[in-house]
Amino acid sequence: MKAKHLKTLQTIFHTPTSANLSFSAMESLVTALGGEVIEREGSRVIFSIAGGIWHAHRPHPGNEAKKYQIEEFREFLRQKGFAP
Repeated sequence: MKAKHLKTLQTIFHTPTSANLSFSAMESLVTALGGEVIEREGSRVIFSIAGGIWHAHRPHPGNEAKKYQIEEFREFLRQKGFAP
């Protein structure tokens, strides 16, 4: 895993939740962890890792993930065993 992905993981698991994480960094992390990003209609996206799925909407305008998205994604990663 690249240093960029480790930094993204640290940001996701940092408390209090950061409001400065791009949604594309989350997508890149999923791919680096061996998962898949599935495009759906409109701004909908499915993240699939280790047999689990997490549904999300791409933020717009802008590319910064919302705090609630980061918190939900953190819990999803924790359930799949990717907590640092």
